[in-house]
Amino acid sequence: MSSLSLRLPESLHMKIRELAERDDISINQFIATAVAEKAAALLTLDYLEERARHADVRLLDRVLARVPDRAPVSGDELPGQMRPRSPARRKARVRAPGSHR
Repeated sequence: MSSLSLRLPESLHMKIRELAERDDISINQFIATAVAEKAAALLTLDYLEERARHADVRLLDRVLARVPDRAPVSGDELPGQMRPRSPARRKARVRAPGSHR
């Protein structure tokens, strides 16, 4: 295990202390867990972006074409101003492999 010196604003240190006490863990364990969670989120994003670069958009369109056209289950509705894209608009937004947002 390695050691790391960390400088935090006093207000953040106090909040971390409170949160760690509430979870009945040490500040060290709280920070280590927070860093692990952030690293996992970023690594997952990298993994999904890599998988997306190799995706076959035509296959996705074929799969989506099988979805029945019916009203969504209660709670799954799109927000008021959002409308589903037509297949033509979906294709217009497809990015070249390797491109980013």
